[in-house]
Amino acid sequence: MIKIAIIIGSTRPGRNGEAVGKWVHEVSKKRSNAEFELVDIKDFNLPLLDEPMPPIMGQYSKPHTKAWAAKIGSFDAYVFVTPEYNHGTSGALKNAIDFLFAEWNNKAAGFVSYGGASGARAVEQLRLNLAEVRMATVRNQVLSPCIPISKTSAFSNRIHTKKNRSMRCWTSLSRGEAH
Repeated sequence: MIKIAIIIGSTRPGRNGEAVGKWVHEVSKKRSNAEFELVDIKDFNLPLLDEPMPPIMGQYSKPHTKAWAAKIGSFDAYVFVTPEYNHGTSGALKNAIDFLFAEWNNKAAGFVSYGGASGARAVEQLRLNLAEVRMATVRNQVLSPCIPISKTSAFSNRIHTKKNRSMRCWTSLSRGEAH
């Protein structure tokens, strides 16, 4: 069965990302064709990138990098829950992506964003970053303005379903499976 991580991409105090991530996880758990796990980058206490070797070399020397690599490497696809800060994603999420390389390769990524412009600019930035680590991003995404999730959930649930279908397709293709 496909394993999908729902990655909370903000570490700041008072963040909305935790509530959004939990909502995405609850909606996703209703599906029976994939396993979903909530992964909070805050739990990994990643400092600013501190590995002496570039991630493409795969020679991780720090315990926090090894733990992050083991967690990320255990999934087939990802849903990035990202805020939009200053027309981009959070520095914490970008940093967490930059720590690794092979663990992201040839896997699918979907997005749920919130904040300024409903997080659209953060997602556009992430699409570029993830292409560099050889990830396939799905077109459909869930965008949420800074309003309670309950007011947007009917629309978002439809988009979330389409995004999940696209992620399953891309994941199957990357595994060489028919979809």
